[in-house]
Amino acid sequence: MRTEFDRELTERLIAYAVIDTQSDEESVTSPSTERQFTLLNRLVEELNGIGAAEVRLTGYGTVLATIPATAPGPATGFLAHVDTAPAFNATGVKPRLLPAWDGGPITFPDAPGLILSPADSPYLAERVGDDIITASGATLLGADDKAGVAILMTMARHLLADPSIPHGRIRLAFTPDEEIGRGVDARLPADLGVDFAYTLDGARRGEIEYESFSADGAAVTVTGVAIHPGTAKGKLVNALHLAAKIVTTLPQATLTPEVTEGREGFLHVYEMSGNAAEARIKVILRDFELDGLEAKGILLRQICDAVAATEPRATVTCEIRPQYRNMRYWLEKDMRPVELARAACAALGIETRSVPIRGGTDGSRLTEMGVPCPNLFTGMQEIHGPREWISVQDMAAATRVVLKLVELAAA
Repeated sequence: MRTEFDRELTERLIAYAVIDTQSDEESVTSPSTERQFTLLNRLVEELNGIGAAEVRLTGYGTVLATIPATAPGPATGFLAHVDTAPAFNATGVKPRLLPAWDGGPITFPDAPGLILSPADSPYLAERVGDDIITASGATLLGADDKAGVAILMTMARHLLADPSIPHGRIRLAFTPDEEIGRGVDARLPADLGVDFAYTLDGARRGEIEYESFSADGAAVTVTGVAIHPGTAKGKLVNALHLAAKIVTTLPQATLTPEVTEGREGFLHVYEMSGNAAEARIKVILRDFELDGLEAKGILLRQICDAVAATEPRATVTCEIRPQYRNMRYWLEKDMRPVELARAACAALGIETRSVPIRGGTDGSRLTEMGVPCPNLFTGMQEIHGPREWISVQDMAAATRVVLKLVELAAA
């Protein structure tokens, strides 16, 4: 079913998707990449143009804005992130709109042989007749999380154009660097100034998520002994060989993303670089419970120590740092933001579902820092890869939900 929001959401998502906003975990700046400012600055202009109040770009790269209250009620925050994941090419995105998709296989002009089919994407099969947006096959689309940005900008434009809609004070935050775990600056909770908040960073229609992974990141460095290979006998210690041993010793049949699901955690080797003299391995550790996360860190260190023991001339270090924690630890003590979102969906006839997020959001960090922040659906699917797609009608449903949510909060 088409709604009044469909055209606006389509135009916004396509306009935002073509802007390269990929983040970079190697950078020490905030935002981590200058290219994110292109979209951040555009949002400042658009927010000012639709009449939002207190619009500013903070020193840590977050755009903040206010929709003034039209009725008594709690101060409510809404967040979406502008960056796209470093996991796949995000330069030269060419979004495509497939109006009233007929249910047949979707092909990609820039990737012959790549197919998106309802046969291997059950949720896609449910969206026959919807307007589907994908990219060209050479890049990700960036609906994660530019769909969230489009939804919140559409909500803001609608509320500011119609002050007769009752709602409390609404605060918007568009953050950088969520994909590299740095979206929530320590100053954001105070700058946001809300009773509770929501991230618009979820997937299928009706999802309201209040549980995420707890996450750590590990950096393993292997330092060998370098020497010319022509005179290397008995002297060379190849760091790459030792790094490969660490990777292959990890429990690949039981504790990697490709063999786990549901509430199972994992260790994921996502980058390996270096040379014979020094090699680096990056690993993410995920579990829904802290004791499980700790156990994975212990396992990784034990493997590093065991490999190091095979070659005393080498040095192996393993540094593990916290990234974010399961938002459930705090939200289960006060489920009012979750129940409010469920009530908004129920009022619109949208069936809800709550499943653990096998990942994290800015809401994970924000909740840990004292601002309860569950996650709401946008419709994004197959994210971080070339088959990424989204239904315009799912985005419209999310827009209706947030509008109903703020109205119910003021009732």
